[in-house]
Amino acid sequence: MGESANGDVWRPGMIATGIGSLPGTDIKDALAMTFGELPDLPYLPELPGRGPGADMIGRGAGLMVDLPVELYAGRWRIASHGGADLRRAHDLLERDLDVLTELADGFTGTVKIQATGAWTLAANLELPLGGLVLKDHGAVGDLATSLAEGLRGHVDDVRRRVPKAHVVLQLDEPTLPAVISGRVRTESGLHTYRAVDAARARSVLRSMVDGVGVPVVVHCCAADPPVALMREAGAAGVAVDLTKVKNLDQIGEVVDGGTVLFAGVTSTSAAEIADRVGRLLRDLGFGPDRDVVLTPACGLAGHSPSAARAALKACREASDLVVKVLE
Repeated sequence: MGESANGDVWRPGMIATGIGSLPGTDIKDALAMTFGELPDLPYLPELPGRGPGADMIGRGAGLMVDLPVELYAGRWRIASHGGADLRRAHDLLERDLDVLTELADGFTGTVKIQATGAWTLAANLELPLGGLVLKDHGAVGDLATSLAEGLRGHVDDVRRRVPKAHVVLQLDEPTLPAVISGRVRTESGLHTYRAVDAARARSVLRSMVDGVGVPVVVHCCAADPPVALMREAGAAGVAVDLTKVKNLDQIGEVVDGGTVLFAGVTSTSAAEIADRVGRLLRDLGFGPDRDVVLTPACGLAGHSPSAARAALKACREASDLVVKVLE
């Protein structure tokens, strides 16, 4: 895919990958699935079925540097020091990376890793004295700085472990639309936190994108994702659920501007996925020469293992069929 977007780390044309989570608790089986079904862009999946520390927020918060977290009343919060909860998150990630090192030995393609973005963490992590990090401008800045440092370290670790591969980082920001529209609710549920200015949201997101040293895909599977903001933050790719994008002209701007579209579609039928994406590209005036990555609409942790495999397989098979739809 285009040099300006990602340094030629993806095979040109239509390819497929997954988004993040998978069902089950065996990381070796999960990694074997992503490498087997998605040879052009396999990824290190998340397995939230293993419990706290493998969940999206705990795993993402565990990457922060010098900003420990703990579980309190079933929610993650900033802590004065690290304890058993944080050690569990670190141990689970370390185990996953050990298996990746083993299975990807000699791999020369591109591998994708995922991490929760700063805004989604800020809207889900609690401060020690109550309330979300989101309510404190200074705390958000500290979180973003800490996470950026942790992401750099995480990326560097993966590059050392799989030295012949290219690495791509996916930043998961499902809460971003609620953050910038003032829809994140307080603990009581009676009020919402003040909306974050779009310029501020974009600046923090760009600090993540610019700081890791590899191409970054920003993923948002929520309704009405801020596609333009994600693109303007410097993302090499924008991943969305196509059914939740109200203004499809934004998709056209992504494709036309050189940012790679990760097109999320909910189906286990390769023909349906190809038809949906092919018609969209054709309606927007694009031909089969465009670089697009086909994905499930979101993570697959809620699916059965067989259904998850079928969804990934359908995306891979559809990547060949889309070209025929557009020809």
